[in-house]
Amino acid sequence: MWDIIEIGPSQIDDVVPLFDAYRIFYRQPSDPEAAQKFLMQRTKLGESIIYAAYTGEGKAVGFTQLYPLFSSTRMGRVWLLNDLFVDPEYRGNGISLLLINRAKKLAKETRAVGVLLETEKTNTIGNNLYPRAGFHLETDTHYYFWHNE
Repeated sequence: MWDIIEIGPSQIDDVVPLFDAYRIFYRQPSDPEAAQKFLMQRTKLGESIIYAAYTGEGKAVGFTQLYPLFSSTRMGRVWLLNDLFVDPEYRGNGISLLLINRAKKLAKETRAVGVLLETEKTNTIGNNLYPRAGFHLETDTHYYFWHNE
């Protein structure tokens, strides 16, 4: 029913509205032009992998974007599942799980040690979804971020 496809530069415009909506969800201003440029740069430079979920009619209705990282303590590649978004009209159809499963498949294909993600504590949908998808909440670490202002 849903096709999960790795997209390249020629399909970026398919996911720009989804990426823009994702950013709005996280309280960022809408900027489709900048979103298109950002996604195009990531794919052209090989800095991320984007999977999109398409309907049978060829409409993109969800996406996930992953970035490669490395873990020194685990001595291996880790994929950061940085973005995951499904058009609200299509939620409840298992699309998020399909996208997550494709990310896990990528980890297996690249012999990565795992997939890492973060979400806000207030993201009820995500915080219910990720454990169902096999992710474990790491409670013994602190997450710090330095803002370069």
